[in-house]
Amino acid sequence: MIISKILSLWLCFAICSTVFAQESYTVKGSVLNANTLNPIEGATIVGEGFQAISSSTGQFIINNLSQGTHTLYVSHVGFKPKELTLHVIEDMQTPVITLNIATTNLDEIEVHGKSKNRKLQETPTVSYEIDEEFLKQNRENSLMQTLDKLPGVSTINIGSGQSKPVIRGLGFNRVSVVQNGIKHEAQQWGGDHGLEIDQYGLEAIQIIKGPASLLYGSDAIAGVVNIKPSAIPIKNSFKGDVNLLGESNNDLFGISAGIQTRNDKWFYNGRITYRDYGDYKVPTDEINYENYIFELHKDNLRNTAGKEANASFSVGFITDNLKTVTYISNVNAKNGFFANAHGLEVRTSNIDYDSSNRDIDLPFHTVNHFKLTNNTTVFKGNHQLNFDIGYQNNYREEHSEPVPHGYMPKPNDSKERLFNKNTFTLNARDQFKLGENHEIVAGINGEFQDNSIGGWGFLIPAYQRYTASLFAYDQFEIDSDLHLQAGVRYDYGVINTESYFDWYPSTINNSDGSTSYVYLQRAQDKTLNFGNFSGSLGLSYINNNTSYKVNLGKSFRMPLANELASDGVNYHMYRYEKGNLDLDAEESYQLDLEITHTQDEFSVGISPFANFFDNYIYLNPTSNYYETLQIYEYTQSKVFRIGGEIQASTRLFKNIQLDAAAEYVYSRQTSGPKKDFTLPFSPPLSGLFTASYQFKKLLFLRNPQIVANYRVTADQNEIVPPEEPTDGYQVLNMSLLTEINVLKNKLPLDMRIKVNNIFNKKYFNHTSFYRLIEVPEAGRNISLSLTQTFN
Repeated sequence: MIISKILSLWLCFAICSTVFAQESYTVKGSVLNANTLNPIEGATIVGEGFQAISSSTGQFIINNLSQGTHTLYVSHVGFKPKELTLHVIEDMQTPVITLNIATTNLDEIEVHGKSKNRKLQETPTVSYEIDEEFLKQNRENSLMQTLDKLPGVSTINIGSGQSKPVIRGLGFNRVSVVQNGIKHEAQQWGGDHGLEIDQYGLEAIQIIKGPASLLYGSDAIAGVVNIKPSAIPIKNSFKGDVNLLGESNNDLFGISAGIQTRNDKWFYNGRITYRDYGDYKVPTDEINYENYIFELHKDNLRNTAGKEANASFSVGFITDNLKTVTYISNVNAKNGFFANAHGLEVRTSNIDYDSSNRDIDLPFHTVNHFKLTNNTTVFKGNHQLNFDIGYQNNYREEHSEPVPHGYMPKPNDSKERLFNKNTFTLNARDQFKLGENHEIVAGINGEFQDNSIGGWGFLIPAYQRYTASLFAYDQFEIDSDLHLQAGVRYDYGVINTESYFDWYPSTINNSDGSTSYVYLQRAQDKTLNFGNFSGSLGLSYINNNTSYKVNLGKSFRMPLANELASDGVNYHMYRYEKGNLDLDAEESYQLDLEITHTQDEFSVGISPFANFFDNYIYLNPTSNYYETLQIYEYTQSKVFRIGGEIQASTRLFKNIQLDAAAEYVYSRQTSGPKKDFTLPFSPPLSGLFTASYQFKKLLFLRNPQIVANYRVTADQNEIVPPEEPTDGYQVLNMSLLTEINVLKNKLPLDMRIKVNNIFNKKYFNHTSFYRLIEVPEAGRNISLSLTQTFN
């Protein structure tokens, strides 16, 4: 129904496009480094009546150019400007503009310009840069589902809209998510706690694979998802966009609208997003959980509907010596959980879960994430001083049917748990040149968290967490193609947990035959301290079209409150969890390698790694049960991991682009109660093959492109009991990307039609929590996205 409405709107636009025939054209081109053929970001393309800026991939777009000859002036700091003539005709070839590096000798001082891609090549860490175009073309229901097209990046899913980042098989609080320089603080320890970030309006994301604790703190032991600030608009500019989205599988309707503007020194950016969706469909009509069969009405996974409302605003000020930007955002969501995932008592529930596929019944959660941050950069002589200040409030309520458990009587309301976490962050760093070849960065980080709890259920206690750190690293240019990076960091943290007693008495049988009624203590007042060093040493070498990287890092991670002091039922994970106050901080040692080779129409890369944990923290399933739920206890063991990614791409006949990527992780516990087993939720061997064909023109469609993604995943037989093996699968997705000229002298309408799981295949994702109760992944989904940009 939602899709039909969007399609009707699209058809209206298509008819309009035939009515308003026009003689203007949209020109897409790219700006490259003439020496390396790497893309140049931020190049300015100016002509009479138009202006454009190249993206991180070097691409630029000029709209509404009339047929004929136009003069372009292309410039970028550090490169020689170029003036050229562009002949605009129908079916013209894509212009490629190359700029030469400008070297100026002034009193024996040489000024060299470097592109962002060149800087990434010179940095020994293994990372990817994702631009706005990638995000638009691959957008899924959540940010991490959008990013899991990248090799080495996957997700832990629960439902259709909740997912958490996993980098090379490690997730939860081992992956740090950073937005605008501030670490995103939600309830990272919960598998059903999503990122709570509006993915609309994001322009650039950096994925760092491997330990990044040196730069981003102890939670970055596995990697970083670094969401970068939006680019500063050009002077006296105004632009905006409106996006409409519809999906067939869960009848989703979404709208997102944003604007940005700048005069001389002040600039502004705002966005609002709303999404409303129903229960999603799976390719089965029944679920088998604990030998009980749950019938599904019309294949709907009942009570998985939800709604989200997000808003953000930023204001900035820039001069030659100062740049400051203040961001305010709020993400609010209400999501249901598959009813039969919260215990078998749903069998006796009076709720009619099949009355409507848009109802959000019990169990559900509500989340509100408020964020206020400021990023200020001061340029003073040879120094660049950066200050990040942030405040976040993450408020979450979990509601379920009030059902008595054990000695607990029936509660009076549905509020099972409440978490209210306030986080204050301060970062400061100084970046400066030391001599000709040393670029030094030194800084401090500080963070304070206060998490209070409520509700009639208990899982983790209230706590306060303080962390402080010092770090410094040096990027040393041995010569223009050989770079060494070395750094060290020290982190110190304190966590205070608060005592907690059950609100109801439990019956205790005494040795003398008498009976006592005791309010059991679940947590105690405890103060724990952790401190440790991190460090890394890396080398990068660029040999013409081939680059080499090697990086050796040591990192550590402080245990969180749930690992130390949990003691309760986690129904969303179908288990009873118990913490361990004797846990040590995790220590990890990792060796990363990367070799990439790039030519005009072909590129290939390989990035293997080896990793050793001296005391990896994980939930160990025991043979004991609590009210039919298995008890899991946090413990530590030595773990060895090895794996990597390989990817290749080529362009054929100018119209066909082929990409292939594969990833694999092998994990083995070398000590502890699960010695010789792998780690829980270890991702299997997986490959992604992508083919795209670019048409010149198709009817009224401009620049249409057809893309096919074929995911091949192997069996996963490497498990930790009580996990069960997961069969491999193959899934085909396809999409059509195009533009439609709706009105004369207006920017074109961007349209994307995408079909996921074309053959409605039933399969299980080994890293999905719903896999534990035999819930397959979502069935076929047709989505339609329309984006109108204006300026």
